[in-house]
Amino acid sequence: MSGPALQMRGVTKTYGTGALAYTALKGVDLQVDRGEFLMLVGPSGSGKTTLLSLMGCVLSPTSGEAYLFGEPLHGRTESQLPPLRLRYIGFIFQGHNLLPSLTATENVALTLELRGYSHRDAVKEAHHVLDRVGLLDKRESLPEDLSGGQRQRVAVARAIAGRPPLVLADEPTAALDAQSGMQVTTLLKELATELGNTVLVVTHDNRIFHLADRTIHIEDGRIVPPPRA
Repeated sequence: MSGPALQMRGVTKTYGTGALAYTALKGVDLQVDRGEFLMLVGPSGSGKTTLLSLMGCVLSPTSGEAYLFGEPLHGRTESQLPPLRLRYIGFIFQGHNLLPSLTATENVALTLELRGYSHRDAVKEAHHVLDRVGLLDKRESLPEDLSGGQRQRVAVARAIAGRPPLVLADEPTAALDAQSGMQVTTLLKELATELGNTVLVVTHDNRIFHLADRTIHIEDGRIVPPPRA
């Protein structure tokens, strides 16, 4: 693949209609290059979640143009987006979102099987990425038997399994202490550099800002220049 990972031109997103309409994104122009490690920051209600949902093929734009690895997202209904999500995107959630009844291996392998992997190949890849994040010895552990940092590392393994070209992380350090949060973010950056993923982290955690190649600031539904030091 060539060209940028993501392009947005004049993208808006409006929820509702008529007097109840609310515009969360107001003409967003954004380009994300392949292999970048980005952070998206902004106050509560600024449009971060909506922008992340558009990038993650959960929502489609109301107007404007958006391309994910050259594929148009505009002009598609939201029911047409899941195949793009499976093909291109790995997600890391604030609360890790592991299934409590599944082992670390099974949590990672399940996503791969949804992408069409055989059970055998999914387990093999799950063990490979768990080894990458330093948890191969925990492969048969349930989430309740793991620390918060370990659970989030399983979530990282799940997100990078199968090498999706774009990894989106929504407040991945919010539930972690400072040391665990730094370890998870550093791991994400190292894996992105090694595997060539594009990674975007939505965060309020100023302890990890220095790890970003670039920080994108959003306020009131618009991308704005970073504040002056």
